Amino acid sequence: MKSQDIRATFLNFFQEKAHLIVPSAPMVTKDDPTLMFVNAGMAPFKEYFLGNGTPKSNRITDSQKCLRVSGKHNDLEEVGYDTYHHTLFEMLGNWSFGDYFREEAIAWAWELLTEVYKIDKDILYVTVFEGSDDDDNLKMDTDAYDIWKKLIPEDRILKGNKKDNFWEMGEQGPCGPCSEIHVDIRSAEEKAKVPGSSLINEDHPHVVEIWNLVFMQFNRKANGTLEELPNKHIDTGMGFERLCMVLQNVQSNYDTDVFKPIIREISTITNTKYGTNEQQDIATRVISDHVRAVAFSIADGQLPSNTGAGYVIRRILRRAVRYGFTFLDKKEPFIYRLVAVLSEKMGEAFPELKSQKQLIENVIKEEETSFLRTLDQGLVLLDGIIASSNTKEISGEKVFELYDTFGFPVDLTALILSEKGYTLDEKGFKEHLQKQKNRSRAASETSTEDWTVLLDDAIEEFIGYDSLQANVKLTRYRKVTSKKDGEMFQLVFNLTPFYPEGGGQVGDKGYLKDTHGDVVYILDTKKENNVIIHLTKNLPKHLNESFKAVVDEKQRHRTECNHTATHLLHQALREILGVHVEQKGSAVHSKYLRFDFSHFSKLTVEQLRDVENFVNSRISGKLPLIEKRNIPMQEAIDDGAMALFGEKYGDTVRAIKFGESIELCGGTHVKNTSDIWHFKIKSEGAVASGIRRIEAITNDAVKDFYFENNRDLFEIKDLLNNTKEPVKAVQKLQEENAALQKQIEQLLKDKAQNLSGELKNQIQEINGVQFLATKVDLDQTGIKNLAFSLGKEHKNAFLFFASSASKDKAMLTCYISKELANERGYDAGKVVRELGKLIHGGGGGQNFFATAGGKNPGGIPKALEKAKEYLV
Repeated sequence: MKSQDIRATFLNFFQEKAHLIVPSAPMVTKDDPTLMFVNAGMAPFKEYFLGNGTPKSNRITDSQKCLRVSGKHNDLEEVGYDTYHHTLFEMLGNWSFGDYFREEAIAWAWELLTEVYKIDKDILYVTVFEGSDDDDNLKMDTDAYDIWKKLIPEDRILKGNKKDNFWEMGEQGPCGPCSEIHVDIRSAEEKAKVPGSSLINEDHPHVVEIWNLVFMQFNRKANGTLEELPNKHIDTGMGFERLCMVLQNVQSNYDTDVFKPIIREISTITNTKYGTNEQQDIATRVISDHVRAVAFSIADGQLPSNTGAGYVIRRILRRAVRYGFTFLDKKEPFIYRLVAVLSEKMGEAFPELKSQKQLIENVIKEEETSFLRTLDQGLVLLDGIIASSNTKEISGEKVFELYDTFGFPVDLTALILSEKGYTLDEKGFKEHLQKQKNRSRAASETSTEDWTVLLDDAIEEFIGYDSLQANVKLTRYRKVTSKKDGEMFQLVFNLTPFYPEGGGQVGDKGYLKDTHGDVVYILDTKKENNVIIHLTKNLPKHLNESFKAVVDEKQRHRTECNHTATHLLHQALREILGVHVEQKGSAVHSKYLRFDFSHFSKLTVEQLRDVENFVNSRISGKLPLIEKRNIPMQEAIDDGAMALFGEKYGDTVRAIKFGESIELCGGTHVKNTSDIWHFKIKSEGAVASGIRRIEAITNDAVKDFYFENNRDLFEIKDLLNNTKEPVKAVQKLQEENAALQKQIEQLLKDKAQNLSGELKNQIQEINGVQFLATKVDLDQTGIKNLAFSLGKEHKNAFLFFASSASKDKAMLTCYISKELANERGYDAGKVVRELGKLIHGGGGGQNFFATAGGKNPGGIPKALEKAKEYLV
């Protein structure tokens, strides 16, 4: 049975059971601060489990793309070494929101597996929750046990602990007992030796969980207690790749048709044969898995970067690159070439792979190229560390610096050291790594109390499109404490004019005022699982009274100007550059806007001017806002509205139109483009391969920009004696400066040569080393030239120079002949780092040449004196 048929069979089965088939949600989360990525099939439906939204149907089924690489669910390091863990995987699921419960969920799961997929009942095991001694509310799930024993012999019903058989959304929130279905695909000989029941949840590659049925019936409160949910729900998740392994009668997920085309392509590109070399097989599995995770993330709008979710994607890709580099001997980019196979294989089920194929290839190729350069640089630095080491164990601190500063993988470092006969101080490395993690954890540590509910069943309504103030009632609140923000309060109202952060637009600020005149300031507005949350430093004094909620009108207007300008900018780019341009991200603040878009090259000055003129012509054209709320999605698309990849849209949407610009958008906008006043591009540059970024300003920010530029121009003209042609005057100054600079460079070169002749007589021999430590009156370039000039004439030179350009600036330079550094283990970087402390500074470099800067020239004599000690 092909994988496409397995997926379709699952969805059709539950469709026949009155479930609505919904497409996979984007893998990158937008309004859930507890998750970077969707890591389970239920994540897109959290708002329904929490009671914050109404699903399209009480019965839903889907195949959800998930990513598990960080936090509690972290499978990254297992990937490649076993045959059944993945970073990206599909989770087949069926959901009931207050409709059916245990009886139907278990019966249908058994029917699908044994009667539709025809899996042998004798290779299946199930688990039920055994109860928990440390929680009085958690009794054994006898209801599930009684249902299961009608379907399967009791010796194949196992009792599981809280870790395996009680599912929780997080430290707080909906939870409940679960039943896992496991499959034993071992050979008959293996089964005869060891019973399958003893291998359940023991990480055996051929005795694996394929389906988890969660009976969500409790809510976990902040104090750890449980309360019954008013409505009971079903949440199931079946691993698609594992199911394919079972139904295709193979012993590894990687032997299914989900992965085999990618593995064949890797083997062709790398001239290797899968299944003949263990290390190469691991590398091949790592790459075949990771390219899927990275490709789907980019398709959903998450590019590799240095922070947040982007850093996770970069880390996954770099892990794939280093496995290819180390074990498949690929020193040039090649992973991007796998995207074509992936797109062909999965593009029908996930059309975003086909539509974004070129972009995915471009981004991956650039990331590969960049990281391969990093690896080359790291190898040079590692050689320097090895050469300067006095022992066969390399310092964990230095390896951590290589990892933390330069991104050089520690496992690759350990491998190279081993090949050269060295070992890594793993304890020291782990200590430094743990210190960094502790700092990061402490900075992000947050504690959240339970909601205090003031009004039951209050329906929250957003009225901010039509009004910037309203009389509101507080329905619930909670306290949140974090290292970063201290103590904050989150407030929810029955209605609100405050726009919550979303769609790239920042959240509104403003204030609350009660009937007593007391004011509480709203510092930010966010959306969490479909609830609009208002952040304040102080809790209102009179909780049960009405408040006047007022949005900061000036900030909202500036933000609206920038948001509308992003729509006009998008239209301008597609008109001037071509329809291949698509929005890839945006940030709309009150002071500026940022717009990321797909394009293959830097914009010319003329193109930037044309884009500006296009937008400003629409501003001067006084285009009115035409808004359509709550219209069917297909109607908006038929009208020409643009939908963005990576965004989650409902059945009904809001369409925003200014002239020919039509987009699906939930943000706030000006009533007429003339309100924007003017649009000005501040910068344009690359974000990643095939992705450009424009930063721009509108309205008051443009006025300030022109005012500052005009003021600067008057000041420049004043400095140039009020010349009528300041540009020509500056050009003349530049030409004169360049000529004078050449003269200075020549004079300094001559001075260094003369000084070199004088200093030869001062060099003394100490233990076979030609040593010199002195203060010189040269700049940094002159000192470098002097050092290398003397070094050419003295093969065993150890030269140490000091200089001071002013009373608060000092410079140290150390030059050591390469032969001397390698033979005796001298390290110029170590010398300047240690002696740099005497001038209240620091520095570094390579083992043969390094510099340090500091703020205390008074320490120079002591540094010159102590330099000699390195030779004794």
